Amino acid sequence: MARKTFIRFTDKGIYCVPGKFYLDPWKPVDLAIISHGHGDHARWGMKKYLCHDYSKPILKHRIGQDIEIQSLGYGEEININGVKVSFHPAGHIVGSAQIRMEYKGYVIVFSGDYKTDDDGLSTPFELVKCNEFITESTFGLPIYNWLQPADYAELMQTWVNQNRQNGKTSVFIGYSLGKAQRIMKSLEGSGKIFVHQSIARLNEAMESVNIKLPEYETLDFLEGAKAAKGEIVILPPALLDSNVIKKIPDRATAICSGWMQVRGSRRWRSADAGFSISDHADWNGLLKTVKATEAEKVYVTHGQTAVFSKYLRELGIDAVELQTIFGDEEMEEKEIITNEESR
Repeated sequence: MARKTFIRFTDKGIYCVPGKFYLDPWKPVDLAIISHGHGDHARWGMKKYLCHDYSKPILKHRIGQDIEIQSLGYGEEININGVKVSFHPAGHIVGSAQIRMEYKGYVIVFSGDYKTDDDGLSTPFELVKCNEFITESTFGLPIYNWLQPADYAELMQTWVNQNRQNGKTSVFIGYSLGKAQRIMKSLEGSGKIFVHQSIARLNEAMESVNIKLPEYETLDFLEGAKAAKGEIVILPPALLDSNVIKKIPDRATAICSGWMQVRGSRRWRSADAGFSISDHADWNGLLKTVKATEAEKVYVTHGQTAVFSKYLRELGIDAVELQTIFGDEEMEEKEIITNEESR
């Protein structure tokens, strides 16, 4: 007899029926298993959370110090109502995990968001074979193909040196959680690095679990940001059009995002430069991963769901679109930053 799926797609999120838990739910539930700390995957209001060890301080920082939360290491297994659950590296950001569920020998993997290139900070992506695979498709179009980390780091360092020669301060715009730390890593040794306090707080959460980050200072904008003149500043996207950035004298601004692969995006944001750095898999990374899982059924979530699932079906893979409300971290982050001090 053919084996059947044991997950269900509900208005609260993806539900594991025998386990009685949800994966990155978007409405309050009793038990939420969280893939990573971005706001569209880790939400407030759950009775209990389960996540990877590295994500625990991030969730407590972003959701609340008093939440009930348990964590596991990569590969560590826990039995929840007869379902074997374990976390495996997703390579997306520090602490990100694919969630492997096994019930009566049938394996389903929820990838959350993932990236297949090693960025030198996140635990590198680990392929997990399964019967069913739930994949994201944020950049599921053939136009999205990323450079290797060493290559874009060289481009960024060259840009910083050019700015310094021209008396400019290099300002990089990237998400506080994940992208900002990758920018720091790419520019390590290129000059003094200043970060906004929202980034510093997340850095501290990561450092509390012994994640080693490049040296940095928190920029005090009350002092007028003069200390950063000619150096490197990293700010979250929510501050791109704010009065905060205007306090930085003689600045040149670069946006770091996968969307910068499309030239029009850079013009739209009026940036001086754009670097196509993403925490998500590109087109080839998505395809390679889906094929390598050898999954008999593939569910395609947020992003280019229609194009990517159609292409998979043309390859003979049983793929369907899945309606979720996972989305753009930038919008989620804007809400978070707005609620923090944005001086």
